[in-house]
Amino acid sequence: MFITRFFRKKPFAKDERKTLAELENKLGYAFSDLTLLKQALSHKSYVNENKLNTLSHYERLEFLGDAVLELGISDLLMKHFPYSREGELSKLRASIVNETALSDVARQFDLGKYIFLGKGEEQCDGREKNSLISDAFEALLGAVFLDSDFNTVFCIIKKFFLPVIQKATKEDINRDYKTKLQEEVQNVFKIAPQYRLVSEAGPDHDKTFEIHLYISGKKVGEGVGKSKKQAEQNAAQDALEGLDKMAKMNKAS
Repeated sequence: MFITRFFRKKPFAKDERKTLAELENKLGYAFSDLTLLKQALSHKSYVNENKLNTLSHYERLEFLGDAVLELGISDLLMKHFPYSREGELSKLRASIVNETALSDVARQFDLGKYIFLGKGEEQCDGREKNSLISDAFEALLGAVFLDSDFNTVFCIIKKFFLPVIQKATKEDINRDYKTKLQEEVQNVFKIAPQYRLVSEAGPDHDKTFEIHLYISGKKVGEGVGKSKKQAEQNAAQDALEGLDKMAKMNKAS
């Protein structure tokens, strides 16, 4: 393969193999092609300093890993938030797939320690840069994908990101829709919105609630959720989206 030739001129030293094996153990995956792993960890400064093939740094793998990660996170979010709308899921994903969040997860297994850097970048504390660590993490996922398949890399994504997703709630990450709606309704109508439970279904341990939202006796939103609180938030979001549309139509007319 083209990629496997990148480092063929310089075989892995014993201590280098030991270091890569240590990372594999933390990752929970053993590479069939170890050159893919090294490429995923090779910063451009290291490649330039060692006069290696100009494509042997991690940027191409980072490009691939970014797409793989987005797909994996999207799948996890769809399953964990079955009643969330597309816009809300996009915000949740953006809060997880970003430089700061990725570097935080990568630091759990000390990824910066394993990155191959040039001397200049090393002296500038490159191992501590969020941008560098997050890029290498995405490259690492891209390397696992090429070395195996999506199901394998998805297991790794799930291992590191499911705890993050489980801690995420819409009230933590997005603005509280109920509070925002309350403020707008109070300002315009001088009254409070009313939430009415329309139905609840399912066993006690897995109920689904449907809430309708009224302003001055008129239904303006509805929401479904696994708790009354979640259903109310979804109803408030639905109402806010309706108010936004009405405002835009009034401006256009």
